[in-house]
Amino acid sequence: MRIAIVGQQDFGKAVLEAFLARGDQVAAVFCAPEKEGARPDVLRVAAQEKGLKLHQFKSLRAPEAVLAMRDAGADIGLMAFVLQFAPQEFVNIPKRGTIQYHPSLLPKYRGPSSINWPITRGEKETGLSIFRPTDGLDEGAVILQKRTPVGDNDTLGSVYFDRLFPMGVQAMLEAADLVVAGKHKQALQDESQASYEGWFREAEAKINWANHADVIHNLIRGCDPAPGAWTTCNGVKLQLFDSRKELVRTFGAVKGKIGEVLELAEGRLAVAAQGGRIHVGKAKLGDGKKLAAADLVASGALKPGQFLGN
Repeated sequence: MRIAIVGQQDFGKAVLEAFLARGDQVAAVFCAPEKEGARPDVLRVAAQEKGLKLHQFKSLRAPEAVLAMRDAGADIGLMAFVLQFAPQEFVNIPKRGTIQYHPSLLPKYRGPSSINWPITRGEKETGLSIFRPTDGLDEGAVILQKRTPVGDNDTLGSVYFDRLFPMGVQAMLEAADLVVAGKHKQALQDESQASYEGWFREAEAKINWANHADVIHNLIRGCDPAPGAWTTCNGVKLQLFDSRKELVRTFGAVKGKIGEVLELAEGRLAVAAQGGRIHVGKAKLGDGKKLAAADLVASGALKPGQFLGN
């Protein structure tokens, strides 16, 4: 088939390479222009290295973008990690229209941080959707969905890189084949089940040690590796990673006060929280590197008896 890819970064590159690997013809690649000083976009670099027709428009609404898509003569458009708004006059140009990847089970968790939110809320399952892009954000008809469980200690990194990323590439191939062959089905999203959440950034990643240990554990793993759940230690920002939780069953089992650094045991730093303890395997203090918790303790930067977040 003849395809046009609209995307960015690693996922866009992986989708490009998957279609090329099986012999599909890439008519055009649309990639957002990099910001000044930013790293080269790996999708852009890959497209140039392969000698493909590359476009970098500041806006896909521009008449030049619409003309470029029209000139591509694609059978189908593929949106693989797209932060630019793509209007209907752009996405409807390919003969079979355009399909888009989104890493959640739509209509739940529409929005740009759709992997962080379900993990921080303790969901036991998430997944991905391939859908028809509309002018509403992540609101189009769903063509295909894939599901994956979320374990108690799964992180954003393990859920995305180990599962939703590779599953998503394969789902794009599967959905494109169905659409081009005219064998696909489309289901309108159930608005009664829909949710929208915005960006999960530094403000959302701040730890409140008065929250229950369940909430804190979910927050840390939902921000691991990015944006990094954080607290403070003696007024310096401290990001925490690789969390485990331990719930207390009796009053007599309670140790320390909320937010207190308790001990280093088996390479993990224990911190008291409401209802239990958080055991952290890695941390990053200030502008330093991410280190094993034991190394931070050995350096004297973290000590039992300190309080975090005060």
